[in-house]
Amino acid sequence: MTEQYVLDLEDIDGTQIAVVGGKGAHLGGLSRIEGIRVPGGFCVTTDAFRRIIAEAPSIDDRLDRLSRLNPDDREAIRTLSAEIRRTIEEIAIPGDLGAAITRALALLGDQTAYAVRSSATAEDLPTASFAGQQDTYLNVIGPTEILQHVSRCWASLFTERAVTYRQRNGIDHRSVHMAVVVQRMVFPHASGILFTADPVTGNRKVATVDAGFGLGEALVSGLVNPDVFKVRDGEVVERAIAAKQRAVHALPAGGTREVAIESQRQGQPALTDAQAVRLVQLGRRIEAHFGRPQDIEWCLVDDGFQIVQSRPITTLFPIPEADDRENHVYVSVGHGQMMTDPMKPLGFSMWQLTAMVPMHEAGGRLFVDVTRRLASPASRAGLLEAMGKGDPLIRHALETVIDRDGFVPSLPDASPGGRPAGGAPAPIDTDPALVTGLIERSQASVADLERGIRTKTGPELFDFLLEAFEEHKRVLSDPLSIQAIMAGMEATWWLNDKLQEWLGEKNAADTLTLSAPDNITSEMGLALLDVADVIRPQPDVVAFLQGVDGDDFLDELAKLAGGTEARDAIEAYLDRYGMRCVGEIDITRPRWRERPSTLVPVILDNVRNFEPGAAERRFEQGRLKAQKKEQDVLSRLRALPDGDRKADEVKGMIDRVRTFIGYREYPKYGIISRYFVYKQALLAEAGRLVQADVLHEKEDVFYLTFQEFHDVARSHQVNDELIRQRKEAFRSYHALTPPRVLTSDGEALTGAYRRDDVPAGALVGVPVSAGTIEGRARVILDMADADLEAGDILVTAFTDPSWSPLFVGIAGLVTEVGGLMTHGAVIAREYGLPAVVGVEQATRLIRDGQRIRVHGTDGYVEILP
Repeated sequence: MTEQYVLDLEDIDGTQIAVVGGKGAHLGGLSRIEGIRVPGGFCVTTDAFRRIIAEAPSIDDRLDRLSRLNPDDREAIRTLSAEIRRTIEEIAIPGDLGAAITRALALLGDQTAYAVRSSATAEDLPTASFAGQQDTYLNVIGPTEILQHVSRCWASLFTERAVTYRQRNGIDHRSVHMAVVVQRMVFPHASGILFTADPVTGNRKVATVDAGFGLGEALVSGLVNPDVFKVRDGEVVERAIAAKQRAVHALPAGGTREVAIESQRQGQPALTDAQAVRLVQLGRRIEAHFGRPQDIEWCLVDDGFQIVQSRPITTLFPIPEADDRENHVYVSVGHGQMMTDPMKPLGFSMWQLTAMVPMHEAGGRLFVDVTRRLASPASRAGLLEAMGKGDPLIRHALETVIDRDGFVPSLPDASPGGRPAGGAPAPIDTDPALVTGLIERSQASVADLERGIRTKTGPELFDFLLEAFEEHKRVLSDPLSIQAIMAGMEATWWLNDKLQEWLGEKNAADTLTLSAPDNITSEMGLALLDVADVIRPQPDVVAFLQGVDGDDFLDELAKLAGGTEARDAIEAYLDRYGMRCVGEIDITRPRWRERPSTLVPVILDNVRNFEPGAAERRFEQGRLKAQKKEQDVLSRLRALPDGDRKADEVKGMIDRVRTFIGYREYPKYGIISRYFVYKQALLAEAGRLVQADVLHEKEDVFYLTFQEFHDVARSHQVNDELIRQRKEAFRSYHALTPPRVLTSDGEALTGAYRRDDVPAGALVGVPVSAGTIEGRARVILDMADADLEAGDILVTAFTDPSWSPLFVGIAGLVTEVGGLMTHGAVIAREYGLPAVVGVEQATRLIRDGQRIRVHGTDGYVEILP
């Protein structure tokens, strides 16, 4: 194939990223849109860049060294990337390549001024914008200068920030090549940036125009604050005109300089409202062409707009697909399930198939559409109350949407004047045998599933699973199970309300629920203390575990003194709890049984930080504390007017909460137990497809939905390109923060705490477990990185049940996500840990090792000096 060093912009389309880079491909695409003016120019292709790199074999060795560096080793990256840039800039451009560039210049006018802009093959992509990672040079005049600046653009592929960005995003330096756009220079009256969706709120119907005088460099570099226009439905709905004291102008001989703007012009808008609206109309045309919201650089010349760049806005959270044009309000499932990380397609599709309500996917997260429930007054009140108890921020975000005129439709209540369909369920007796029976029924259902699935393969397995999902939902929706869960929660709320009213005591139920029976999640944490008791007396085993690297260590244990007992203890633990893991609602996440090394750091912490028999002592201390609290509360109540009646009512509710609150954790354990059975069968099927050369590796099925996996098992054909795209999309979703509430306009709402009872500078959250504790903050994002000492306070994004083994060794808990009845809150109360959840950005605002004070009764965290 003949190498092509130069392409005219008008000959380029959006498919040629590998040849002209992201920026070049977008400019080529822009120049083909009717009514969009793009300054003329050409692109020096990636063939030219490869030719230059081939001229310097020493670069190869340096790229090897660069790829081995840690992204945090800034000094080494700075030194090595500077060497590579210097080498590239010193390479003489071969004669035929130089001639191709100068010929293209001659056609446009070689003494005209140009902008020379880097265009890497991994920038301006839907999943990674790389904005600002490479260099742009303005007002370059003359062939010699242009050739020199083309070399500088090639070298800018290896700026320190570009190298670090690639390393952090797992992009191979050799896989990225640099093209260079050479474009006629525009000398604008005004310029700036147009976002076709609001970059702050995510609202796709609101466009934002940033504008300033002169070249856009003044805005991009932060030299001046821009005028900001917000445009919706063809009119300016908001404007803020800045005092623009400086601008960047082009110099006649080349280059640019800052100039002062005369005082009478400083406060004038850079655009009229009519111009801002016209610009947004052009932006909508560009957005429609590229199929997603755009970040567009524009110039105003003689009352006409020219577009000099357009790239996708990669920071917007995607919107769930809807097959209508109605307004929708979505609530995040992940915030309720304590799992806000993205899920792989098999994971979210399995959760959708086994959930009790329809769920919609966006950005690898699941959402429930609550529009209809918000639309009628009765269901709205119930939804807001339930959401408020779970997460006050979700409630506030929903109220924000409701307060907007007309966004949520208004519907009449379902049965005005009549009694609700079905009526309220009859209350259940306070009977521990009910809980025992429910647990036995769940265990029997899982055992039936294990027996039934053993012989199933191929399409028959998927048919069996679809039936199993119906049983799964039947178990989940068992009215008695739901009544038992609600009985425990309602008794907790009743006790907190009444004891505050009668005794002035906040969150008294937190102490009354300590060491409640039948809590599978708190038992899981205590059981790992028992495992540590087996290991602690065996120095060889402890030393071996400190060096564990992989997941095959259990077989090796048996060769050590005391190793057989240690292995048996860990195996017994895995038999009961091995189906659990962090982010367990995503079936694709590795379970403890699959990756037992995850538990080793926690076991070693327990060996170091606890004495033998700690689990039993811990449980008994909690039980006695709850008993003492009960006696104290009842005696104080009896001293009040009508005290015997109040004490009898409270005693009944204490018995009720202790009977049922532990069961709150069991249904999730049952779900995850079933999930592990499903997963083992599906991975075995994936293994058969690998053997049949249908799949490259078993884990490829994680990037297919359940329905797509079913089709592959039937047809023995798979779309490798689809799997590749899904892997790329999944990587990109990690950079997105899922909103608590999302609208069909794309607006992401996080909600706010409306409180004035918190000290200045404190971090506000939801009080979920009473008490106040000071200690060292340990900011831990991955359970496998835990290294805790007695008295530490765990600060993390979210805690699902798999984090419970860490709870036995900490003094307090702070999370970014959660509510009164989420798993972390229940277990914090169970263990008597002061805890505040729903603290926005806690893992960023609190530094690892800082001393903090957690006010678990009042719901805030202080960072101590």
